[in-house]
Amino acid sequence: MDLIVENLAAIDDKLSQRHIDLDPGGYFIIYLDRDAGLIYAKHFTNVIDDRGLAVDPETGKVIPAREKVERTHTTVFSARTAKELCVKIFEETQPSPVTQLNHAAYLGREFVRAEVALVKEQEYVQD
Repeated sequence: MDLIVENLAAIDDKLSQRHIDLDPGGYFIIYLDRDAGLIYAKHFTNVIDDRGLAVDPETGKVIPAREKVERTHTTVFSARTAKELCVKIFEETQPSPVTQLNHAAYLGREFVRAEVALVKEQEYVQD
């Protein structure tokens, strides 16, 4: 069983290193509020420049992927489950802030990971 888990983790780690095209609709910061029992997803807008980098639409500055950036979110979504959060973002919000299928798939995976971490009282770190 441990070997299977290790193999699955290795596949995930490798796929997390691949190139992805960024969504011109923006990006999300996902976090938990354990006391409230909620998963949160803050949506931020961006513009994708000719190099494929996300830039702040107001300042034109590149938004770094691994640094803390002080920006104002456009919307905050919250829900008790991954499915509830997906319904709010993809079905109830029109137009959807997500414009690419690969981004929608990524968010679905992350929301499930966040839900599992919430239920199991584990740490959640967005991939």
